[in-house]
Amino acid sequence: MRFVRKKFEDKNEKVPDRIRLGNHFVDDFIFEGSEAADIPINALRVIFNIISIISSEQFRPEDRPKQLSLFDEEFQTENNIFASIKIRNSKISPSGSTKQVVDAYEFLARFKMGWYKSLNSKGKEIKTFGGLISTPSYDQRGFTGFLISSYWLKKLIVIPEYNYVLFSLVYNIKNNKHILFAIWLSKIPESGTSLKLSTLNKKFGLNYKTANDFCFKFLKPVRENLDRYSNISFHYKYKADIIFINPYLTENILHLKTLSEPKEHLNITYRLNYFKRKYGLLGYGFSQFSYQYRNIPQTREIIEKSYRYFIKSNRKKNQKSSDFQGKEFLKEIQKLIIELYRDTKAGKLLPNGYPVIFFESENQMEPTSKNHNNEL
Repeated sequence: MRFVRKKFEDKNEKVPDRIRLGNHFVDDFIFEGSEAADIPINALRVIFNIISIISSEQFRPEDRPKQLSLFDEEFQTENNIFASIKIRNSKISPSGSTKQVVDAYEFLARFKMGWYKSLNSKGKEIKTFGGLISTPSYDQRGFTGFLISSYWLKKLIVIPEYNYVLFSLVYNIKNNKHILFAIWLSKIPESGTSLKLSTLNKKFGLNYKTANDFCFKFLKPVRENLDRYSNISFHYKYKADIIFINPYLTENILHLKTLSEPKEHLNITYRLNYFKRKYGLLGYGFSQFSYQYRNIPQTREIIEKSYRYFIKSNRKKNQKSSDFQGKEFLKEIQKLIIELYRDTKAGKLLPNGYPVIFFESENQMEPTSKNHNNEL
């Protein structure tokens, strides 16, 4: 017997900017055993919409201990207690594909189906059978209704630890692994992390043979997507089979965009050619420097500011700036970028979130991909 104690419905047409993903839910449902489940994009849309609909009910138990008792009284006094939820089909498949909607709900109904046990605040064991959702049905035109068990509902609503993720990710990014990476990235400490290639392959269900391939065939397109569509993106680099990942807030940089004004485009090209000729950058990481300068206006601004400091410092020393050639020039500019960035509000919040225009590492091979550097 299933007992439905509460009904949630998608009544609000307003799209949320972001949702709160509880770490317990992420760890147990999405990254069980530190490996990401291969959840299809439309199923991820269902999950994001569930969280959006119940968002007003979410709470941290230490902030509202009475709310935890009320939740247990409502959902954790008997076995097989459920809540019912309805979601518009157009939010799962904006193209209107019935098959996409059906496939999404079928996946979530079958995924991790089983008996789950949890203890309520009084220490009583409560049992629930099912997956994240159960018995999806079309009882209203344009909507799909389903049940969600008290076990998973508690992990979504009671969130002692959580991270924010942009709701629009599941609509702007088409690759489900990129979204899973974004969810994982939201949990990474500000200081960053480093993992073996084999660990990252296993975590995201990939099979890249070298760190170089992992960086340029997986991380590069992920970062391009997150730079455009997420509130958090990342820098990366590798040494042997160790890959280093450092998050940064994209709200502190302007989104990547195509330069529509020919004059501005020409000015940027002229400026890049100037740097290349004067400081002998060709073959010394110029593609990384050029990418950052051309595509990210705020990074371009801090590069120019660093360059002005660089010129001023050399004049005081009666030294020619052109004495710094290739990687020596890039190293000097990178040092100034770090100093200037860390003096900003964003730098105090995320000290390692500075733009990377140059990276040098011992015993590091050049990437095999044409026109790439060890970090992009």
